[in-house]
Amino acid sequence: MARGEGKVVSKAELAVDVSPPLLRTVGQLMSLIGGLRGPGYRLRLSAAFVLTLLGKVLAVFSPLVLADGINALSEGDARGALPVFIGLAGFWAALRFASTAGPQIRDAIFQPISEEAQRRAGTRVFTHVHSLSVRFHQSKRTGAVYRTIERGVRAIDFLLRFLAFNIAPTVIELLLAAGVLGVMYGWQFSLIAGLTVVIYAWITFGVTEWRLKHRREMNEADTEAAGRAVDSLLNFETVKSFAAEDRESERYDRALASYAHAAVRSNTSLVMLNMLQTLLMNVGLVGMVLAAGYLVASGPMGPGDITAVILIMTNLYAPLNILGFAYREIKQTSIDMEKMFVLLDENPDVADAPDAKSLKPGPGEVMFDNVNFSHEGRDQGLDRVAFIAPAGKTTAVVGPSGAGKSTILKLLFRFYDPASGAVRIDGQDLRELTQASLRGALGLVPQDVVLFNDTLRYNIAYGRPDATQAELEDAARGAQLLHFIESLPQGWDTRVGERGLKLSGGEKQRVGIARVVLKEPRILILDEATSSLDSGTEAEVQDALEHASRGRTTIVVAHRLSTIANADQIVVLDEGRVVERGTHAALIAKDGLYAGLWKRQAEEPETVAAE
Repeated sequence: MARGEGKVVSKAELAVDVSPPLLRTVGQLMSLIGGLRGPGYRLRLSAAFVLTLLGKVLAVFSPLVLADGINALSEGDARGALPVFIGLAGFWAALRFASTAGPQIRDAIFQPISEEAQRRAGTRVFTHVHSLSVRFHQSKRTGAVYRTIERGVRAIDFLLRFLAFNIAPTVIELLLAAGVLGVMYGWQFSLIAGLTVVIYAWITFGVTEWRLKHRREMNEADTEAAGRAVDSLLNFETVKSFAAEDRESERYDRALASYAHAAVRSNTSLVMLNMLQTLLMNVGLVGMVLAAGYLVASGPMGPGDITAVILIMTNLYAPLNILGFAYREIKQTSIDMEKMFVLLDENPDVADAPDAKSLKPGPGEVMFDNVNFSHEGRDQGLDRVAFIAPAGKTTAVVGPSGAGKSTILKLLFRFYDPASGAVRIDGQDLRELTQASLRGALGLVPQDVVLFNDTLRYNIAYGRPDATQAELEDAARGAQLLHFIESLPQGWDTRVGERGLKLSGGEKQRVGIARVVLKEPRILILDEATSSLDSGTEAEVQDALEHASRGRTTIVVAHRLSTIANADQIVVLDEGRVVERGTHAALIAKDGLYAGLWKRQAEEPETVAAE
């Protein structure tokens, strides 16, 4: 396997998974959370199971106690039987309370396990999404990805609880109830109960399968609406500048309308299912009461036994109803988790080699060694690009739009791997290094610095979270930002807003510079760091950049050629190839592409020629 192409898929992995969907989902879930091991977890699980089973047993047998009390009251002397009835009724009430309190205590005991499972799964999925390559993130909507994770993690609690405490215990309760009815009152009661359960399950499973397509439609519409909302809100400045608020509202409304339409169909089908279930329950209950009434009239049963039969059937219907609900929700929960598992199945385009090493210390020389690369679906990319950025020197990369300048930086960060050739730092092939050590040696100041919606302190310290306050101030001073921070009412604790929108363009750039200065990277990368600024702000930021680049390898991608005229080396790209290389003076004297771009900018200062 070539390096950077992901893992090799074995024949076993290519084989079709023929296990039932629910079992497959449970298997994926248990693998995802890595088992439920922790302080006291085994004891908590055992206690939860015992409480669940105890509640089920008490729910089945407690009505028999009340039946004995009623029969005693009806058969004997009223005054003599009353104390017996009161005692048995009190005992029945205590058993009934215990049967309902047990599951409540169980839920409290199980809660830490559920929360740990959700935390572990959520963190693992979040980490995996961050590990995916640039290509994945560029092709997905952030809001849609977040909603997929949110729904999948939320479904974990439900699935764990119902699998552990409802499915098997409910089946046990159904068997117990049918057995008690048959032994105590006759086979006909077991027959009625059994037929009711079988028909109920058949109707529930059949209708639920039909309803699943509506739930899928709901999920897809919900994801689409969330994606559109987040996309629109993140780009609110563009929306306002084009006076497109109404248009965005209409797009969002259409997405919500699709969700509402799917939700109505889903809820309508649920109403139909509930009506069928209720009808079946009442038919079974009426049949049971009629059979009990006949046996009371003919002598074998007493009045209290009718009460016991009704209570047992009522208790039987409660888990039966939960069983239907559990089946519906487990199937729907599986759909919610389905897309989350699809995320986990995504493999990064670029991955660390099994024997990847950390980047060794060195001066910071960067070499592009006959690199060929093209983006997926495009013919043009980089064609045999070869140059060296000397350690401790400034190398500028310029050229027309589409020449491959940004691709150079993406390959240097190893967001992509070259099709052939190699990118090296201090002689080390990037594909043989861990991505963490590589990117730890690089510091980027992009054209548009994007900040977290947090404080200035958090955003600057992002370059090195363990930095001291003195180090933060030194970095801010080097970026010509310290005076600005100290002039703010909240100083370092000033929040910068979504994507840093509370700051001006120049202030954001200086925060980005301070963040990189604090990181102290071996190699500094400036990706058109001043191209979007006015001339006055550009001069201030340029001074900060020169201070930051002093003594370290610097690679600059620039539109404005005047900002890189003093570079130690200028590499000129055109259509993915290196067409010129040298100092500013040498390239001007050569009168080639670079000289033409320089002349054009000199004649039209406001025009960005070297796009």
